[in-house]
Amino acid sequence: MQLAFKPVRRKMRLLPLIAATYFMVSGGPYGIEDILGGAGFARAIIILLLLPFLWSLPTALMIGELASALPQEGGFYAWVRRALGPFWGYQEGWLSLSASIFDMAIYPAIFVLYLGKFSPALTADGRGYAWSLAVVLLCCIWNLRGAPAVGQGSIGMFVLLLAPFAVFMVLALRHSISAHPAVQWSQPVSASAFSTAVLVAMWNYMGWDNASTVAQEVENPQRNYPRAMIGATILVAVTYVLPLIAMAFTGLSIAKFSTGDWVNAATSVGGRWLGVAIVAGGAITGIGMFNALVMSYSRLPMAMADDGMLPKIVARRNRRNVPWVSVMFCGLAWALALKLPFERLISIDLILYGSSLLLEFVALVVLRFREPDLPRPFKAGNLAFACSLGVGPAALIGYALYASRAEKLTASSSALAFAAAVGLLGPILYWLTAAPLARRRLASASATEDLVGRHLHSK
Repeated sequence: MQLAFKPVRRKMRLLPLIAATYFMVSGGPYGIEDILGGAGFARAIIILLLLPFLWSLPTALMIGELASALPQEGGFYAWVRRALGPFWGYQEGWLSLSASIFDMAIYPAIFVLYLGKFSPALTADGRGYAWSLAVVLLCCIWNLRGAPAVGQGSIGMFVLLLAPFAVFMVLALRHSISAHPAVQWSQPVSASAFSTAVLVAMWNYMGWDNASTVAQEVENPQRNYPRAMIGATILVAVTYVLPLIAMAFTGLSIAKFSTGDWVNAATSVGGRWLGVAIVAGGAITGIGMFNALVMSYSRLPMAMADDGMLPKIVARRNRRNVPWVSVMFCGLAWALALKLPFERLISIDLILYGSSLLLEFVALVVLRFREPDLPRPFKAGNLAFACSLGVGPAALIGYALYASRAEKLTASSSALAFAAAVGLLGPILYWLTAAPLARRRLASASATEDLVGRHLHSK
């Protein structure tokens, strides 16, 4: 007698999960230049040290509990749906996917920015757009190989992008010992520049929940998710703060220090080749972040299709269990958004993402009341502590709303009003699309049950 064995699918282990989470949130020191330029050394370091406690750690604890208790595909969408019902589950998916339109165009733009610093001719005359499309295509193809391939690739890119900064920090320390430059820790800062620095820092620390959507593709998720969240939180904070401290010890001016200026700082301290290495790391960051987030966001339409909120075809998987239709659909949407100027509208991204994040904190508390006996391998403290976890993130999201009140999308509309309109489109789409689909599937299931029942009764 021959035994039939099912092919064993590889799953993502702890280190690849940490590396993938790191890229979903951070991607290294690239992108924090505007915090330093807007707030100065001392304030920038304080912001980057405080935000993990107010923004990242509460989110990591919430995700650790829910991902270990409910390690399901779709992650945060599945949690909200279970706690609050299909309507709010749909809103969670809609807010996250709409935020991705404003978020995902940034990462190919980062790749093109640093590629242009290596050779401006490479990105001139429309070539930059072609390179952005190439990043989208590359990452979609990469994702078709499965979550473990994305996680393993994230480990390699993590090492490559941070190696130049390790050299930069060593050279900066040596320079400070030999040259004793004057360190200007504080500088005059306007209220608007400080507000921009806080918003940019929040954007650089957001995205922790994205790793939860691939729970079924992670080895031992009940154990690995809490460890990955805490480990990635520490890694992100350390890789933000240490390069800034090293930069302070160089004595270099930070006047008008903005995105891409790590290259100039590295060249000043370590010469041309260190500058080239920083450029290469910036290009890797753009690919690494986009690649990890394709893995995360593409599981949302798949999970929603499995629940009857989107057409069934969206949930089709290949032999590596990758939702290939969802990957291609999302990739097309992001490719169409590449030319839009959304990469500057961080506040819109924050508002939409922040709204979805608050729903997750609500789900955490509701599940504590509704399902107190739900097995929770990792528990984020007692009930009172769990209820308090969302206070810091909610306060920061409120600050983002207040700070973005005057930001204009066009001459006649504000970014805040635009974000509100996008969010309010979710209920309309639910009643137009998801609710009819759900009713048809329910009717079909009921008809099948009646047919089977009559058949059995006739026998």
